Amino acid sequence: MPYTQNIYDDYKDIVRRYVLGQEQEALHQCLGFCERVIKMNSATEELVQIHMDVVDEIDLKDASEIKKSLEILREVHIKLGVSFKVYRDMAEKIEVHDKELDVASQLQDSMLKTTIPKFDGIDLGVLSVPANKVSGDYFNIIDHNDGMMTFGVADVIGKGIPAALAMSMIKFSMDSNGYSQYPSDSLRKLNRVVEKNINQNMFITMFYGMFDNNTKLLYYASAGHEPALVYRYETDTFEEIDAKGIVLGVKKFVTYEQRQVRMAERDMLIVFTDGVSELRKRDDTIIDFNEIKEMIRVNRDGHPQDIVQFIYEKLISITHPTKRDDLTLFILKNLN
Repeated sequence: MPYTQNIYDDYKDIVRRYVLGQEQEALHQCLGFCERVIKMNSATEELVQIHMDVVDEIDLKDASEIKKSLEILREVHIKLGVSFKVYRDMAEKIEVHDKELDVASQLQDSMLKTTIPKFDGIDLGVLSVPANKVSGDYFNIIDHNDGMMTFGVADVIGKGIPAALAMSMIKFSMDSNGYSQYPSDSLRKLNRVVEKNINQNMFITMFYGMFDNNTKLLYYASAGHEPALVYRYETDTFEEIDAKGIVLGVKKFVTYEQRQVRMAERDMLIVFTDGVSELRKRDDTIIDFNEIKEMIRVNRDGHPQDIVQFIYEKLISITHPTKRDDLTLFILKNLN
């Protein structure tokens, strides 16, 4: 690609400054100039011709001035050589990073897919959308075929292949646990798996629940996750539910508090990650969670899947374009 007029004018200004004795200003200007030349993907040999044109235009006739102008040409070539190496190294790192993200994304697609089972007396809705190629959020739902179901919503603090592998460990651990494993016991065992097998700089928050469709009791425990909500249809009110417990992977031996709550007819459980509760709006403020509660309230008679889709579309319309986060929303509605 040939040099543009702007590049020509910039180089002319650099030569003029250097010849007139403003060496430091000219050398500083060289840095930005070289970055622009690299981005244009132009051959550095073209600089020789552009230098000759600049010398003719600013009418350098004195031998000492011409010699000095050659010094800045040499300086630019040196900086271009160094800058190009830095640029090339950075490009290679980005390429490797992108390939890693592609692998992690493929791992998630192949290993972490969760089908949403159907239950008599329960409707479920769930939506999980990554902000980038690889999601740090994860959910799983297990039907034990005896009126019991377990589910988990997790947020992995970490990215790339390690995060994808951490989520796969959670999935396999959940799938292998029998229905007799209550949430507190399940989190305790998951913590041992995570603490033993993942990077020390990575940890996981998780809300773990078990719903007994026979008694309508919800048992739940939390590993440092966002508190969940129970919407009471009869009174049109929200209750925040939480349980004590630290994030997974920090300590080897941990116990988790377990609580329970009864779900009445048409009550809903809402579990989410911080991509929902801490969503940053276009004006750079964090969303008032009462706005999300109102979205649930006005759609309370709808199917949970329709509710989560409605909320997602509303949130996307107000989200700051450069400050998106992974977003997961899970709703369980008791029908009778």
